[in-house]
Amino acid sequence: MTGLSIIIPAYNESATIASTLRQVRQYLESRGFQYQVIVSADGTDGTREAAAKFAAGDPRISVIGSADRGGKGRGVRNGILQSSGDIVGFIDADYKTPIEELDKLLPWFDRDFDVVIGSRKVADAQVCMSQPVYRRLGSRVFHCVIQGLIGLSGIRDTQCGFKFFTRAAAQQIFRLQRIDGYMFDVEILRLAKLLNLRVKEAGIRWRDDGDSRYDPIVGTFRNARELLRIRRMRYEQLEIVKEQGGTIDQIPPASAA
Repeated sequence: MTGLSIIIPAYNESATIASTLRQVRQYLESRGFQYQVIVSADGTDGTREAAAKFAAGDPRISVIGSADRGGKGRGVRNGILQSSGDIVGFIDADYKTPIEELDKLLPWFDRDFDVVIGSRKVADAQVCMSQPVYRRLGSRVFHCVIQGLIGLSGIRDTQCGFKFFTRAAAQQIFRLQRIDGYMFDVEILRLAKLLNLRVKEAGIRWRDDGDSRYDPIVGTFRNARELLRIRRMRYEQLEIVKEQGGTIDQIPPASAA
């Protein structure tokens, strides 16, 4: 069975991380996968310690991170660059998308897709509990902005935290990826396009948990800055490798763990 690596970026999830890990482990064992789970947890809220307590004695589950807040993008990048699976991906720690939805993504790799992303916007998606109206309206505006600034045509849901890659695709993308914040999803999809990788958007089951920690004013300004940075970003190393006929493996990661 194909080896699978799952990265779980976690921040302020001390109360739920053990439950998420329990459900992930039960699923992976029920499917007979060879697997590793890497929890990437920054901060001082106790999430890292709670994850380490759950993982004690299970070498398949490891925990990385530090007291300094590095951002979700950095956490995912550090986890993926330490992973060893043939299929590599990340899921959100709040479990808005059940791990069983991976059954809908994995078959697409047998059809030669390099990147398969969970989506709440395609026809076969199931949104069991929607976000508040202001979040849904904001999402529509965000989609229009993404298409205008970045041009990710054909991708309807860039932000669902349920994305998987072949090992080769993950290494190519995350050796170049630089955005540490929440807009890293947009950057990795842009990189997939620049690298001419095949991307499939697959409908998944998703449920809003009513988390109100997101500040719409501060978050909007922060995200706008990151999107403008992505638009201006040039990957000189990638251009040099292409010109010289080398491989992405020759490019050092954007930042060390």
